[in-house]
Amino acid sequence: MSADTDLDERNMRPRPRAAGRSSRVLRFLGRSGLLLVILAGVALAGGFAWFVWRVPARELELNQDADGIVALTGGPSRIADAIELLAAGRGRRLLISGANRSTNAHEISRLNPEFDKWVRCCVDFDRAVNTLGNAIEIKRWAEHRGFHSLIIVTSNYHMPRALAEIAHQMPEVTLLPFPVIPERQRAEPWWANAITARLLLFEYVKLIAARVRMGINPSAGAAELT
Repeated sequence: MSADTDLDERNMRPRPRAAGRSSRVLRFLGRSGLLLVILAGVALAGGFAWFVWRVPARELELNQDADGIVALTGGPSRIADAIELLAAGRGRRLLISGANRSTNAHEISRLNPEFDKWVRCCVDFDRAVNTLGNAIEIKRWAEHRGFHSLIIVTSNYHMPRALAEIAHQMPEVTLLPFPVIPERQRAEPWWANAITARLLLFEYVKLIAARVRMGINPSAGAAELT
């Protein structure tokens, strides 16, 4: 009986080699996971630096005209700047994309009476609700008008994502960016203002999400055009 007990106890005792091997595997997995987290953090930080570098810090001077002009709503001065471009003859027509119900030709003429004749003759509207919707409506408008080059007017922080979405829908169309610089960014650098820094970070995350969506489903939005 004593011998049987000793045998059972020996069989139940964990094997030192197996325990050591399991411990080494766990340590390896832990270090690998930590390394992946660090690398992901470095990649995200580097990507954010690239994004901020791509965001125009000042207004760009257009060196050529285009068939049409597009203003994406959502920020101050976008529509006014786009109408000024239209009046200067930089494009034949203007699309105000993402306009709400109160934004119409009458209201814009009331706010900008000096541009009334251009608003009445040459401005179109769509009611898109997001940047992907903007790109889809812009494609429909450009194809209907037979336009092959567009000036894109939107806030500077929104420009990278807007260009990515529009170019994805219309890779054959030439896009000329005309970024609008918010007054807050004119007054101080982005890193000195928490609101601006948060805005840029959120826009960077949205750009990543848009790029992932385009990679996973390149035809996203195509059904909306049929």
